[in-house]
Amino acid sequence: MLSHSHPCCQTASVSRPPRLSFKITAMLSESKQRNPRILCLHGFRTSGLILRSLITSKWPDTVLRNLDLDFLDGPFPATGKSDIERFYDPPYYEWYQASKGFREYRNFEECLDYVEDYMIKHGPFDGLLGFSQGAFLSAALPRMQEQGKALTKVPKVKFLVLISGGKIPGLRFGQPKAAVGAFSSPVRCPSLHFIGERDFLKTEGEVLVESFVEPVVIRHTSGHTIPKLETEAEETVLSFFQRIRKMLSDEASSVRSLM
Repeated sequence: MLSHSHPCCQTASVSRPPRLSFKITAMLSESKQRNPRILCLHGFRTSGLILRSLITSKWPDTVLRNLDLDFLDGPFPATGKSDIERFYDPPYYEWYQASKGFREYRNFEECLDYVEDYMIKHGPFDGLLGFSQGAFLSAALPRMQEQGKALTKVPKVKFLVLISGGKIPGLRFGQPKAAVGAFSSPVRCPSLHFIGERDFLKTEGEVLVESFVEPVVIRHTSGHTIPKLETEAEETVLSFFQRIRKMLSDEASSVRSLM
């Protein structure tokens, strides 16, 4: 059986002021199928620690023990009030900033560099998990990487887990420029989407699903949060990651056959 641990926080070595990462590392399995390594990107004005707390309190060990999760703090301290101040202590972070009407973006390219730098130093990672703002960013990255606009120095993003996500709102205004074209054609990257019935981003999440080829979708009754995994949802998540594990195993076998 696999187990997961919650090691102490470690400081991420990046070019910007240090941020923290929080890891859940599964033990090695006797199976030839290794556990997917996933970089997790939190929501707007929250943190990696908060996202880890939400996931570990709501997702069962049957799911977590088969994943290697790395929770990274955003590069920029929150520039305003956080919606979760009543529930979680600071610090809070942002991945980038946008004007009220989403017509102007700041620090988006710096965010891309920050994420790539962390992936270079602490990877390789197989996939991305994003919540809210982290999901906006994660959803756009596979095509941006394909177009040579982001993550050019790290391996291909092989899958996505998108919770309460959507397309970056400014794209309808041609902003941020680096992400224009991220959904110009269907995204051929295995994806698992969580859409809440009471989430204020429900419509945006449904639109995002239509941009992916053969997406796996879990619809739940909660709002803008990490949902608990009921029996059917748990089975869907386990099935998705079993497919990912097989894909990674097949790719490794293919590489070995060429050596």
